This record gives sequence, structure tokens and C-alpha cells, in this order.
Amino acid sequence: MQSTATVLVYSDNSGTREQVRLATGRRPAADAPAVEFVECATLPAVLGELEKGGIDVCVLDGEAVPAGGMGVCRQIKDEVFDCPPVLVLMGRPQDAWLATWSRADAAVTLPVEPVEFAGALAGLLRRGRAAA
Repeated sequence: MQSTATVLVYSDNSGTREQVRLATGRRPAADAPAVEFVECATLPAVLGELEKGGIDVCVLDGEAVPAGGMGVCRQIKDEVFDCPPVLVLMGRPQDAWLATWSRADAAVTLPVEPVEFAGALAGLLRRGRAAA
């Protein structure tokens, strides 16, 4: 079993990135690996980290500016070979159709609700482990 997973967190808002870290804690669930974070505030940083490899899950802020997480998700699903699963943070529940359009693997609303977020992240980490 993988002992540590790397989660990329993209948001131009440091407070949103902090919400993700706090909601996850050391691990999002008892049966999920411990998590290390790679934080990105810009689209070029996200693309650079994905190019390096080693990212297990991406968490993308749909409200980020100027490149929103939904568009970033669609772009990396098109452009990144073996793209990791993506969890999108939506501004409103009504944006679920955009998350579907972006091809996100999961979506939760902002502000980050710890139990909902940790459950969604743990599910993506489990899927990644099962595929490995």
C-alpha cells in the first residue's frame, strides 16, 4: 500500500488552499494514505507540476482567477497523459453541470466543508490505489 499520496492544490486564494489542507488533515480517511500537498497559485505552475509527475490527485478551485479550475480541469484532461483524478471546488451547487463539462472526477462546493471534502478526496485516492 502506498504510504503517502501527493495532492496538487490549485487556487489563486491562499485561504482556499488552507481550507483544503485543514479539511484533509494528515489523511482524509483511515483507509487512505497520508497526504503531502503541492500548492499552485497559477496555471503555469499546475502544468509544470503535472509535467514532473508524481501527482496522485488534483484539487482545482473553480473560482480561481484568471484561470478557473473548471477550464484548467478540461485542459489537463485533454493535454496531460494519464491525468490524475481531479476534484473541483465549485462556487455554487448549480455549477455541477460545469464540473461535468470539465470532466472532473468529483466536485464539492465552497467554502470547503471538511467531512464532504475529505470523503470526496479519499474516494479519489482509493480509486487511484485500486488502479495501481
